[in-house]
Amino acid sequence: MLSFKKPDVEQFFRTFAIQDFAVSPDEDQLVFSTNLSGKFDLWAMDLPNVFPYPLTFNGQNCHAIKYDKRGRFLVVGFDRDGDENSQLYALQPRGGELLPLCVKEGHRHMHPILSEDGKRLYYTSTKEDQTYLSALCCDLATGQEVSVLQGSGDAPVYLIDISPTEDYLVYIKQFANTHTPGFLCFGDKHVSLDPEAEGEYTVSDSVFTGEHELYFLTTAGGDFSYLAKFDVKTETKTKLLELEGVDFTSIIHDKEHGQLYLTASKGVSDYLYTYDLESSSMGGVALPVDVITSLKLGESGSLYVLGRSAVSPTNIFKKERLAEEWTCCTNYGVPGIAEEELVRPEVVTYPSFDGLEIEALFFRASEESSNGHTILWPHGGPQAAERLAFRSLFQFLVNRGFNIFAPNFRGSTGYGLSFCKRVEGDWGDGPRLDNTAGLDWIVENGYADRDKLLLMGGSFGGYMALLLHGRHADYFKAVVDIFGPSDLFSFIESVPEHWKPIMNQWVGDPVKDKEKLTAYSPITYLDGMTKPMLVIQGANDPRVVKAESDQIVKALKDKGADVEYIVLEDEGHGFSKKENEMKVYRAVLEFFEKAIKTEPAVIQAD
Repeated sequence: MLSFKKPDVEQFFRTFAIQDFAVSPDEDQLVFSTNLSGKFDLWAMDLPNVFPYPLTFNGQNCHAIKYDKRGRFLVVGFDRDGDENSQLYALQPRGGELLPLCVKEGHRHMHPILSEDGKRLYYTSTKEDQTYLSALCCDLATGQEVSVLQGSGDAPVYLIDISPTEDYLVYIKQFANTHTPGFLCFGDKHVSLDPEAEGEYTVSDSVFTGEHELYFLTTAGGDFSYLAKFDVKTETKTKLLELEGVDFTSIIHDKEHGQLYLTASKGVSDYLYTYDLESSSMGGVALPVDVITSLKLGESGSLYVLGRSAVSPTNIFKKERLAEEWTCCTNYGVPGIAEEELVRPEVVTYPSFDGLEIEALFFRASEESSNGHTILWPHGGPQAAERLAFRSLFQFLVNRGFNIFAPNFRGSTGYGLSFCKRVEGDWGDGPRLDNTAGLDWIVENGYADRDKLLLMGGSFGGYMALLLHGRHADYFKAVVDIFGPSDLFSFIESVPEHWKPIMNQWVGDPVKDKEKLTAYSPITYLDGMTKPMLVIQGANDPRVVKAESDQIVKALKDKGADVEYIVLEDEGHGFSKKENEMKVYRAVLEFFEKAIKTEPAVIQAD
């Protein structure tokens, strides 16, 4: 009988991803951004044929794919080595040359919207005002640009929709992640979509069903987002559809059949609903995935969804309008490993230190492979969540015998606006204690052993890994920090300019909250960081700059701490290149395997 080796890191990380996709108006072509070659590029398939072919060869993250409504060209956005400064180009459906449309070094061009006739391109940009942003309209024939919306000086603005005749613009102001009111702009007049609203709330998406009818998603007056209608002529709002404990997240108009499609989120899973505009009735649509990345509607009425589940990576599925079943357009999986061999997590809930209920995922290694150790994974964001969404890293580590515990601590999305706001101005206490309460709970309930805990996180999760290490090192045997802020004062100063208006509410005021921010900064607790640590950083990261990792690594090394440091010169806030991803996570595996075999020496405090 032939015997094969245990799957190596390459096997799990040869699982490819899809960032975004678009479908041609005639639905003959599907274009998607994927790292099939090891780097992200645009590929296409001529439906119903599902054999892909490449369109671009620049090997960069894609931030936008928009098809001209007549199918003549696409508008696409790429950054450079993870710097997130997306530049906009035109691309022929058969690929080839990237024709520059809106390009300016060092600036971002976001959320492109094409006019109905494909002659004008609207987008939000940093190039006129890096802090408060502006929306511009570019004439694609002449290249001439005009500013159609200016940031007001109190909050950045983001254009999210235009009416069919382009007379009306819909935009949001971002005062905070949990305060993004929506407005309708025509001429010099700006009208709130929620005229009676008080307090902080969010508007997340909108769609015109006619020149004077706008449907949108808002949390005004509530805790979860709901569907509302805005009458442009009378400037009045009507609340239409609300589901208890469910956040509607995006909206698509099916003009031919008089209905809306609404994606929705509840905790760790996503859902899809229909809303009939004439009867005001709601229906549900079964999904082939647990988590939706993007939903598109073809002119035929067919639905296309990009999504993933806990045991299946990102794929694109199609459902014809009257069909019951979805068909796969792509077929990404883990090479050589059947889906049933992968681990679907248990969804658990536990009470935190103050009684707040926290939902979490627990990935359990099989009895045959288990090494008995559990990795705490605090997610990034922090106003995000760990969901039933495939991660090569998780499946690989579970296959190698590690359990993974991923709590959706206070501040996570999918649990209502008030829950999400609990992290604002409280980065270092509530979420930290939610994580330690979760560790206590899994130990007390037999999920993990107290002396076999490890810690790893990225972004905010990296920050939390550093903070937990500094303040609760006795819980852990080893710690991995992936591009996490180490000092909240320097972090606040170094974030992108258009983030800075929200920092006082999100993190804190460096002057008024000096004492609190000092207490919340991991670098305050160097003496407590006594366990082996691996730090990973992208040199081009615009969110958590390299200096954040440099300073804590240097400070710890100066104290004689056991710290390994990996810097990726061609990456930003994440991994856009397979070779880098595999390099990093092979190092993580080796680091953890070494840690569970040896007991580190305790570093004496000065």
